[in-house]
Order: sequence, then C-alpha cells, then structure tokens
Amino acid sequence: MKGKRIVIIGGGFAGLNLARKLAKSDCEIVLVDKQNHHMFQPLFYQVASARLEPSNISFPFRAIFKRRKNVDFRYATVNHIHPEKQVIETSMGDIGYDELIIATGCKTNFFGDADLEKYTLAMKTTQQTIHIRNTILAKFEKIMFVNSQKEKEELMNLVIVGAGPTGVELSGAFAEMKSKVLPHDYPHYDFSKLKITLLEGSPNTLNAMSDKSRTWSRRYLEKMGVEVRTSTVVSSYDGHKLTLKNGEVIPTQTVIWAAGVQGNVLPGLEKATMVRARYTVDRYSLIKGYDNVYAIGDISYMETEKYPQGHPQLANVAINQGKTLARNLRARWSGGKMTPFEYKDKGTMATVGKHKAVVELPNFKFQGYFAWMVWMVLHLMLILSIRNKIAVFFNWAWRYVTGDTSLRLILRDERDRELTRRND
Repeated sequence: MKGKRIVIIGGGFAGLNLARKLAKSDCEIVLVDKQNHHMFQPLFYQVASARLEPSNISFPFRAIFKRRKNVDFRYATVNHIHPEKQVIETSMGDIGYDELIIATGCKTNFFGDADLEKYTLAMKTTQQTIHIRNTILAKFEKIMFVNSQKEKEELMNLVIVGAGPTGVELSGAFAEMKSKVLPHDYPHYDFSKLKITLLEGSPNTLNAMSDKSRTWSRRYLEKMGVEVRTSTVVSSYDGHKLTLKNGEVIPTQTVIWAAGVQGNVLPGLEKATMVRARYTVDRYSLIKGYDNVYAIGDISYMETEKYPQGHPQLANVAINQGKTLARNLRARWSGGKMTPFEYKDKGTMATVGKHKAVVELPNFKFQGYFAWMVWMVLHLMLILSIRNKIAVFFNWAWRYVTGDTSLRLILRDERDRELTRRND
C-alpha cells in the first residue's frame, strides 16, 4: 500500500468520501476536479431560489484536506485517460497513477437537442445554479418596465421541466417566492399573474416514489398555485416559445430543465462497456475490462440481485460506494477479504414547501409537517462543516420566522449582461 498513487477524478459525494477514507492510509492521493470545491447538490434549488448563498453549501477541497499531507488536489479538467500508460491527461499536465477511480458524476441530459441545451437553464453546478438565480431575478426586474404584452406574457411564465425531486422542490420554492416575497419586494406591481408550470413526461410527480408520495406532492404543489401537467412531453424550445408534443405552445423566456441526467464519460476507456452512459463495473466497482480502473457513484453501472437494472443515481448510493471501495482497497493491499457492494436503501424524501414534504423509509411512509422537519434535520446533518451548518440553520430559522431571507442579489459582470441582451 505504501507508495501507491491513487488518482480520483471527481470530488462529488462518491469521490470525496473515498478520498476522506483513504486519507488515513499511507498511499498518495491525487484528487482531480474541474471545480475547486465540493457542492452539496441537494440544496442547489435553495440557491437558485435565493434562499441560501452558494458559499453555504460549497466546500473548498484544499480546506477539506488541509490537515492531510498525503492528499494533493489538482484544479484541472481531464481530457483523456491512457490506461496502457497508467496516465491521465489533464489541462494542467499529465498525472500518473497506480489505481484510478472515476467519480465524475452526471450532467444534464438534453437528449441530443442543441436548442434545449442552448436556451434552457440547467442546475448541475454551482455556476449554473447562480445563473438561474440571476436570470430569474433579472427578469422580475425587467417585467416592471416591459410595454409589449407579448413579452410580458413570456416573462410571466416560469416553466420547470421534470417532476423528480429537483423539479418538485424548485416549483415549490418559486411558488412560495411568488406568494410571500414578491408582493413585498414589488409592492407596486401585481405578481399574482406569475404562472409557474411543472411539466412531466410520466404520469406522476416523483415517479420513483410510492403512489402516496406522488399524490401528496402533486396535491401540495397545486394547492400552492403550481400548474402541474403530467404525461406532457416537450418537443422544442427557441428561447421564447416552448412547444409540446401535442402542438401546444407556451410563451416563456424562462425554462429550467430538470428532466434527466447522463454520465460524465471520459475518453480513453475503449475496452469498457457502457449502459446508459455509465461504466459497467463488478461488485467491487472495478470497470470491466481493466484491472486498476474503478468507477463509483452516478457514473457507474452495477447490477446486483436487489438492483438488476443498476443502482439509482442518488447521493446515498454514491456515498456508500465511496466508503465501500476505500475499505476494499485497503483490504486488498493488506491481503484481507473484500466485501461486494450492496446498497441498503435507507429511504427517499422530497420537500415541497414550508410544512410540506414526503418521506419514505423502508417500513414507514409519511408526509406533512413531521416529514418536513425530518427532511431539514437530515439535510442539515449531511452538510460538511460546523460553520456551514450554522449558516444554513440561521437562514432557515430566519426565513421560518419572517418568511424572507433577503438574499436576492443579482451578481453578473458586463459580459454576462451583454450575453443576456443578445439572447433576449
């Protein structure tokens, strides 16, 4: 084990947990990521809706590993993997490895539609999330001075595509902003006509959860004023008109795309087999066709008895795969016994708004105020640092008492302003 160089590509939930566990060993660890921070993605929707600042849920890698001298962070983009040389080619130079772990996660899936990718808003990185906040707040300001009825209608329609947890939570957050924040921020303008529409191609919201959770989540959203349209598929979008498969056109300048993800695949592993843009791995996360290249988290596809179609792309799966691989690598290096991975589902949850959430534990399903409290406590526990836990708790507590967070800052430089003008 001593002297081995372990290279981890990606510092999401899987890569970060693997690196933290291996940091206690004698091997040299190199963590490579194109971001310089870990992002707590389950709370991205709160940044997008101006409830939290990005710094509250972002954690610089150098700060995380400042006491671990055997962990080296490289702020770089991986361009190519050369498994025959045991080298990865990056924007900051080549890096050799003894063991390589790919934990690159996933990105938004636009299903090959270049216009959807160009004109809709994605929410998979901190920068994209800030861009959503800036865009929506700027459009609220723009509404005040638009004379064209056609453009005003486009600005007053906010559409979210995809009714998984991300889409449901975003819809609920913007519905609360409409009813509780905008009337105070804009007392001389009537925002009651702001329309929030949630589109979903399947028959239900939260389609991966139980019928009870689907029913309750939809009921909550509709009670909050969100128009929920299921079994509805988007055909095209040009920045002004969202066209549905049935031919209907929705005039809108703001479409948030939360309708699917695909793996961040890296070039160079031609021997690997892929399933839905994920590397096929064995029960020990080893990519089939290689003897020292692994994949964990959303980018990996592992079939087990409990999950014959692969594991769900969830944070809990990624966290546990990272921890399990760390134990197995140490066991292999010391001649011990390795343990095949199997995910134990501890439950899923989603929040819709204040006092509104759904929680599904293995033997118990519930919703409402208690579910909302459980959701908050568990997410607060998962945030990495004490400082960030305090900051998030303070923001939540302040908002609970006052109904406001006062975090609605539009932060854009002139280049972003010019790009926005050209796209409008």
